[in-house]
Amino acid sequence: MEEKYQLVMSPLCQSITEKGQTVRFEIYRGPDSDWTLEAVDSFNNSTVWDDLFATDQAALDEGWRTIREDGIESLIGQPSGSQGQ
Repeated sequence: MEEKYQLVMSPLCQSITEKGQTVRFEIYRGPDSDWTLEAVDSFNNSTVWDDLFATDQAALDEGWRTIREDGIESLIGQPSGSQGQ
């Protein structure tokens, strides 16, 4: 019988708005893995960190560090259909 792979979503997932732009931090893991951090912008573009995090709080802290150091713009992609323009 095929076993279904269930993602565990962190209760720390949240949307952040700065300078009129919003990203949503999605923090999740597999049943036996460390936490993944993904930022999804209003155009549904996704940025996934290569590194995994031992805790969901560490993942959230890294997301906030990125916004603080690089700006929220660093997590905002192009609107669908406008890439390369």
